[in-house]
Amino acid sequence: MQRRDFLRLTTLAAAGSASRSLRATRMLAKARVVIAGGGFAGSACALELRRIDPSLDVVLIDPDERYVTCPMSNEVIVGLRELRSITLSRAGLTRAGVRWIADRVANVDHEHRRVRLAHGNVVEYDRLVVAPGIRFLWNSPQGYDEAAAQRMPHAWQAGAQTILLAGQLREMQNGGVVAISVPSGLMRCPPAPYERASLIAHYLRQHKPRAKVLIFDANNRFPRQDQFTDAWQEFYPGMIEWIPMTQDGSVVRVDVQKNTLYTAHGAHAVAVANIIPAQAPGQLALDTGLASGHGWCPIKSDSFESRLLENVHVIGDACIADAMPKSASTAHSQAQQCARAIAAALDGREPPAAVLDSVCYSTLAPGRELAIRGNFHVVNGEIRQIEAEGVANAGTPASASARVHEANDWYKSIVADSFGV
Repeated sequence: MQRRDFLRLTTLAAAGSASRSLRATRMLAKARVVIAGGGFAGSACALELRRIDPSLDVVLIDPDERYVTCPMSNEVIVGLRELRSITLSRAGLTRAGVRWIADRVANVDHEHRRVRLAHGNVVEYDRLVVAPGIRFLWNSPQGYDEAAAQRMPHAWQAGAQTILLAGQLREMQNGGVVAISVPSGLMRCPPAPYERASLIAHYLRQHKPRAKVLIFDANNRFPRQDQFTDAWQEFYPGMIEWIPMTQDGSVVRVDVQKNTLYTAHGAHAVAVANIIPAQAPGQLALDTGLASGHGWCPIKSDSFESRLLENVHVIGDACIADAMPKSASTAHSQAQQCARAIAAALDGREPPAAVLDSVCYSTLAPGRELAIRGNFHVVNGEIRQIEAEGVANAGTPASASARVHEANDWYKSIVADSFGV
C-alpha cells in the first residue's frame, strides 16, 4: 500500500470516527427548551422545568433585567406601596440554572426549531414556549396612541406608567374628576379597573374629598359587581360613578390636548384620564403565526401546545384558555402545567392530567379584600371551571385582617414560585 493511500484511509477513518462521536454527542446532549418572554408565565415555566428535570437546558429570552409586576401596582398608584416592592430581578432564575439572554425574539423558524434574536443571534430549541403577554391596540379609542399615553396614562403595564398616573393624582385639584375608561373584549385582569377605582377613591377621600371617580365602561357587567358596588356605597358614598355601555359609557375618542373623553352622546373634560386600551396577544404571537383569525392563540388544553405550530407552546395572557381569566395567577398555573407537559413529551410520555387554578385579590379599601377563586379541568379538550368563589370581608375586623394577610402571602408566594426571589 502506498503512503498516500494509507494516509487517505487513515483520514477517512478519523472522519468517520469524528462523525460517530458527533452523533453520540448530540444524542447525549441535554434537551433545550427556549422560553420567549419573562413575565409570570415565562419565568414560572422556566423554574418549573428546572425543578422537574435539572438536566434540561432552559433558556429564557427577555430584554429587561427587571420585571415590575402588575399585581399590587394599583397600591403603588395611591401610595400604599413603593414601586421597588413590586420590582423583581432575574437573579433567582439564574441561581436555579436558567440561562437568561437579555434580548428579544425577532422571529421563529419552527421548521428547523430555532429562533432569531433581535441582535442577530440564533438559538436552537427542542421545545419553544411563547409567553408574550399582551399588546395594546392603539387608537382604540380613537386618538389614543403611544404619545397620548404620556398624557393619559393607561398604567396597564406596571412601571413608568404607574408612576405617571400616581403623579397626576397628586397634582390634580380638589374637586376634579378622575376618569377610568374600560375597554370591551378580552383583557388582562378584568377586576383590576374596579380595584383601581376603589383605591383611587380611598386616596381622594383622604386628600381631595371633593373629587370624584367616573368609570366609563364599554361593558354592561363586570366581575363581582355586587361586592364592588356594595363596598363603594359603604366606603366611598357618592365618590364613584359607574357608567355602563347602555348608558353611554363606551369611550370612542379622546382629545389629549383638552383632556377630554368623548362617548357617542357626550364630551367629558376631566382632571385625570386613565385610558385602558383594547388588548390583543403580544406582537411575537402575531408575527409567528400563533394567533388565530380572532386575535388570540389557540392551544391544546392539556399541554398548551399551539394548535397552529408543532413543538411550540403558548401560555399566559396570549393564549385562549377558555374559562380561565387572564391574570398572573392563571399564567402561573398554566406555566406549571405546560412545564409538566413538555417534560413528559421529551421523555416520550403523554401530558399529565391538567390541574389548573386561579385566584385574584382586589383591594376594596385598606383592610378589606375581595378574593375571586376558580378551579379548572379539561373536558373534551376544553378548559372548564369546576369551582368559583368570590368572598369579600364583611364581618369582624379580624376576618378583614386575615384576608389582607392572605393576599400579601399569596403575592409573596407567587413571586417566589415564578421568579425564585
